[in-house]
Amino acid sequence: MRNLSRRAFLAAGTAFAGLLALPAWADMTYHSPNLEAAVQAGDLPPVAERLPENPLVITPRDQPGTQGGTWNHALVGGGSLSMLVRYQGYEPTVRFTPDWSGVTPNVAESFEVNEDSTEYTFTLRKGMKWSDGEPYTTEDVKFWYEDVFQNPELTIGDQAFWYSADGSVAELDVVDDQTFKVKFAQPNGFFAQQLAWAQQDQITRTPKHYLKQFHIKYNPDANALAKERGYESWVALFQRECGVQQDNDFFQNSNRPTLNAWKFTIAPGEDTERAVAVRNPYYWKVDTEGTQLPYFDEINYQMVGDPEVLLLKTLQGEIDMMDQYIATPANKPVLYDAQESGDFHFYTLKETAANVMVFQLNLNHTDPVKNALYNNRDFRVALSHAIDRQSMIEAVFVGQGAPAQPSIVEGDPLYVERLAKQYTEYDPEKANAILDEILPNKDSEGFRLDSEGRRVTIIFEIDQVRTTFLDMFQLAIPNFRDVGIDAQIRTMDRSLWETRVRHGREFDATAHQFGANSGVAAMLDPRYFVPFNTNALYAQGWALHFNQPDNDAAIEPPEEVKAQQALYKKLLATGDQDKQHEIMLEILNNAADQFLVFGVSLPPDGYGVVKNDMVNTMPVMPNSFGWPTPGPSAPEQFFKN
Repeated sequence: MRNLSRRAFLAAGTAFAGLLALPAWADMTYHSPNLEAAVQAGDLPPVAERLPENPLVITPRDQPGTQGGTWNHALVGGGSLSMLVRYQGYEPTVRFTPDWSGVTPNVAESFEVNEDSTEYTFTLRKGMKWSDGEPYTTEDVKFWYEDVFQNPELTIGDQAFWYSADGSVAELDVVDDQTFKVKFAQPNGFFAQQLAWAQQDQITRTPKHYLKQFHIKYNPDANALAKERGYESWVALFQRECGVQQDNDFFQNSNRPTLNAWKFTIAPGEDTERAVAVRNPYYWKVDTEGTQLPYFDEINYQMVGDPEVLLLKTLQGEIDMMDQYIATPANKPVLYDAQESGDFHFYTLKETAANVMVFQLNLNHTDPVKNALYNNRDFRVALSHAIDRQSMIEAVFVGQGAPAQPSIVEGDPLYVERLAKQYTEYDPEKANAILDEILPNKDSEGFRLDSEGRRVTIIFEIDQVRTTFLDMFQLAIPNFRDVGIDAQIRTMDRSLWETRVRHGREFDATAHQFGANSGVAAMLDPRYFVPFNTNALYAQGWALHFNQPDNDAAIEPPEEVKAQQALYKKLLATGDQDKQHEIMLEILNNAADQFLVFGVSLPPDGYGVVKNDMVNTMPVMPNSFGWPTPGPSAPEQFFKN
């Protein structure tokens, strides 16, 4: 991400998504031929009546397209559906620009920020509609704010902290049907960027007219309705229907209206072989020639069991665009050789993750002995010295990379060398010396014993589709065992991993990646430097304490971690770029002191494959979930020649 001033960041991007108004919509707007029969039969209004007064004008990246056709895609396994955010679920109030240099209006027609970042004013598009034709107005915003966000019975997860400043929740001021203000008692310098971050803008995902039937405030019989559908109470049914807390719930619902370009007719989970999303006839964007977007009539997702099946389908030319799960260094030669037969080519992913893989011991373990051991910083240092990072880099990443902890990329103004390089030396002798002080006793096989006389066994629970993780663990497991730690790996389907790791406390350890390695992105996603949301897999209880300290499941962190969390709140409260930089550097230096997790290497640039007939895709993109690749590149303007 480029390093821009706050005002430049907020203003950037108007060249990518037009604020210009096109005249005479009724005379120059075109829709897909497959909607014509419904219009002629009177089942669907003419396209000019389906669009808002001021549609968002998208300038096609290469050329205006033609409507129709199918985008052939795939979903791996039956677990997390967060991949769908990347392809058809990124429609926040304001969105990141394609080059990640700023945020620009999206669902909102415009927005303004006052000088001290305490008041944000948003203007919605007059006449904008949900996919079922019902109006999208500030009533939907108010519904989310009052009946979801502020309802104590509903779980709101991490949303509270970016709608707060200095511990005080923002006030919503609805001015009229199109205009609302979000007012903070103290500055909130990152609010617009937080709304643009993937999955963090719920006000565009909660249609009041649909969801109120499940809410006890609007339907006195909501509990009875929930019991009819097999739920204990209206709360459980509402959260399932609303879906804003879980990717799976959000996308496994073909009934809920959406603002997205495509809407599921066969949602994931409703069919074992495929999921199908068709064009939203009320989608509120057009191209520069007046053609209603999206170009594709539908997206067809094949449901595949594992990455090997996905790789085979890609080699055979069955997948139009893909990078997740298959675009590994090991697969690159195979994919390169198959470009002609598979009729595809490569695109480049500029890696933004803080590390290729981060080892995360569960610092909130329910076992008190394991919890105490894992919270011993020296124990984590010893494990870090025990692993041969260079061998992993050579074997898994074809020599691309250098040993590094989760950190900021060198050359960025936030780079801290100590954070990046400490304890990265492969030194089993030093690891053993440290462990001898902590765990001096061993069993007959040479494995160390804990304070209860049990063998020190660490089971790393891993999402099975992360093939590069599995490859790295083939080397890491023997490294750990060489210093007397009985390390093991347990692979599982993503859905089980989500339950056991992201939402559990009984696992020993896991490994993951992402986070961010530069600039504003690192400030928005410092998961390895401060436990602030559910992505801090190593300390879910501490992260919950950051957002909901009164929650029964929250765990009060040690004083130094609480201080780090307070510092992060201070960072979020300022809109001054120089001050942001100063605070973030303090956070990063503290993270080096605390050393909560350890990694392998900063990632080399990645790649993906795209079919040769796909038009308007970006040849180079950031690779991130916050900038949900390729979401901000506007998939609604992709088409096939």
